[in-house]
Amino acid sequence: MTRSNARELAVHLIFEQGFSQQSADELLERALKRPVFESLGEEEPLYAQFPNQAQRAYIEQLVRGVEAHRDELDGYIGQYAIGWNFKRLPRTVVAILRTCMYEILYMQDVPNAAAINDAVELTKHYEEPELSAFVNGILGSFVRAQPLPQAEAGPLSDDLFDPEPAPEAETPASEGTEPPEEA
Repeated sequence: MTRSNARELAVHLIFEQGFSQQSADELLERALKRPVFESLGEEEPLYAQFPNQAQRAYIEQLVRGVEAHRDELDGYIGQYAIGWNFKRLPRTVVAILRTCMYEILYMQDVPNAAAINDAVELTKHYEEPELSAFVNGILGSFVRAQPLPQAEAGPLSDDLFDPEPAPEAETPASEGTEPPEEA
């Protein structure tokens, strides 16, 4: 399993938590089970491989971290989503932005460019293509403007994940990028 796949699984859980009254711990306890992956893996390739212990720890850190810092992350999203009302943002985009911003702020072992590139690619996969430039612009502005604190946890070695191809450089959009028109 690549780090990108583990990150995408975390985004799925963070998205799901937005519709649920479950805590991160309850959601993780239910979702990170081999039988769940076996069942979902029949139709969704992302779930074909059950994460190993270190990969599960990475997913758990993302899901728990986003839950613990949700208000802070949502504040940043609202601050950098210029021209958009936070409540009007697609929930998938919010889950992707929360995940990426958490990694940037609290997981210093994850390169910002890799986290941003995956956020843009996930947005392209799950939402309208024009939203990927919007997400890239928000994250680029966020990284340029925010002082980055020290990580909460120790580094997570990349050798815990299958090799993944080097991400193509995604140039952060300028701060003046216009968001897509709201429907």
